[in-house]
Amino acid sequence: MIPLTQLKKHVPAIIERVEHPDQSMKLMEMGCLPGERIVIEHIAPLGDPIAVSVAGYKLSMRKADAQNILVKMLSE
Repeated sequence: MIPLTQLKKHVPAIIERVEHPDQSMKLMEMGCLPGERIVIEHIAPLGDPIAVSVAGYKLSMRKADAQNILVKMLSE
């Protein structure tokens, strides 16, 4: 498992877990649930925020939040 921030653009992954209790509920309410497929679609020029596709929609999040999402890359 790696943090979402280490995933390369357009590489699909599965969310394994969301760490940091204070932010896990917020991220889960946005669709970042274990088992969901997630893809980084865009990274802002200065690296923050990032845009991801998850649960059938696009979501923008800060890198600090993305760091708490642990993912497993899918083999292509």
